[in-house]
Amino acid sequence: VKEVEEIGMLLPQVEDCVLNIGKFNGMVSLAAFFPFKSAQAALENINAISEGVVHADLKLFLETNLPIGGKKKATLGVSDAKIGAALQEELGLSIQTGGVVAEILRGVRLHFHSLVKGLTAQAASKAQLGLGHSYSRAKVKFNVNRADNMIIQSIALLDQLDKDINTFSMRVREWYGYHFPELIRIVPDNSTYCRLAQLIGNRKELSEESLEALEEVVMDGAKAQAILEASRSSMGMDISPIDLINIERFSNRVVSLAAYRLELQEYLRSKMSQVAPNLAALIGDVVGARLISHAGSLTNLAKYPASTVQILGAEKALFRALKTRGNTPKYGLIFHSTFIGRAAAKNKGRISRYLANKCTIASRIDAFSELPTCVFGDKLRDQVEERLSFYETGEAPRKNLDVMKEAVIQAGEEAAQIKIKMEKKEKKRRKREKKLASLSTGDDEVEDANGKVEVCTASDFKTTTELHITEVKAVVKKKKKKAADEVVKMEEEALAEENGDTPAKKKKKRKSEAMDVEPEAEEAPETPQTEKKKKKKKKEAE
Repeated sequence: VKEVEEIGMLLPQVEDCVLNIGKFNGMVSLAAFFPFKSAQAALENINAISEGVVHADLKLFLETNLPIGGKKKATLGVSDAKIGAALQEELGLSIQTGGVVAEILRGVRLHFHSLVKGLTAQAASKAQLGLGHSYSRAKVKFNVNRADNMIIQSIALLDQLDKDINTFSMRVREWYGYHFPELIRIVPDNSTYCRLAQLIGNRKELSEESLEALEEVVMDGAKAQAILEASRSSMGMDISPIDLINIERFSNRVVSLAAYRLELQEYLRSKMSQVAPNLAALIGDVVGARLISHAGSLTNLAKYPASTVQILGAEKALFRALKTRGNTPKYGLIFHSTFIGRAAAKNKGRISRYLANKCTIASRIDAFSELPTCVFGDKLRDQVEERLSFYETGEAPRKNLDVMKEAVIQAGEEAAQIKIKMEKKEKKRRKREKKLASLSTGDDEVEDANGKVEVCTASDFKTTTELHITEVKAVVKKKKKKAADEVVKMEEEALAEENGDTPAKKKKKRKSEAMDVEPEAEEAPETPQTEKKKKKKKKEAE
């Protein structure tokens, strides 16, 4: 920066000078410019700046272009105070943030494409847009709370559904109560009442035939009979068919909402078993999810001390107590746990403090463990149970160190089993992928007798199998023929021994017989039968 009017910089006339390129060039001149080598390098730099860390590229750039030594120290203007403090610590420079720096940098951003040769406004805006997208994508991708977000949203929806279902059920009670007021006294449960309103419709049409359907809904024969009797002697007003249709439709919506609430609760249970299994095992799915939601994430909950977890959700009461110098609250969200409800009035505060301590341990294990396992949660739950019995009976509980040693051994065994299961799954997945890939390319693997794997295409597979079949048939035929020849030979030898013929004599005899047969064979004409035999032999040979 050549010259800056510090006092009048924020005046509207001086601010307009920044917008004028000619006047701005009189104030500022470009000393050095360092473009990023790649989009990856730009992303690394912007991530470092957002975290308040001095990147190696930035450090090198400043060291190259700034006169660090000498009598007159250079002042570096930085728009972000966080990165300014980091630079001051790293390089020992004189840093200035805010005031005139913001105005100068506004002008630099506005006229940047004019200051740098070969850079157009369009290219600069495209580069900024690309970097902005990649930065946002990286932030979303590496968000460690993304699994917790599902729990936070589902517990918020669950609480909202509870309120809505309750409000809608009261509306159904009031609306249908004009027609059948006695039903409210017999069936106090909201969801059952809505299902009955949907089923009964006009009470005058209720008969003995409907008794079985009523029993299915209320799960009680006496109640079903009471409803039937009440419908006969009810003092409710008559209702038109169109009104009944509207009541039935509304009841149907309430029933479907109640069914969806159960599905959502199941989803929350499965999510909690994946994200925070120990916390869920210790304090329950709903209370654990509420703690995570109130803290903002599982990591935030793990960072809280036990005293904060104890009163989490009772901030209003705490600040009121501090203001009026009254008694501070003993519990917040953890009051909904069964342990505090089971404890005696004098022990509620003590058990809530102990439970908050165990919740903190469970949340830290969940947040920083690699493999999700509920072993620690079960052990911590047992400890709370032991502490409860200690307050009631005076039986001394086990030491925390012994319990944790047991849990570590058990968790190690479970982790090993989980790893084996995961490896098996991975193997199966790879095998399936390989099979799918081979099917898509039309290749298949054929294992031969030696155990070697030959790859043949789908078109060649048929011919290969046919060749194998013909080879096997030929081998079987050869073996059969050989066996038959050996049997004949053995019989002939036995006959020869009986007649007193030696092998040499037998050979001579065979030769003479063959010579005698040959001329006869020449003279004998070929019959059609022999021709057929020849053709058959030829085919077999082929």
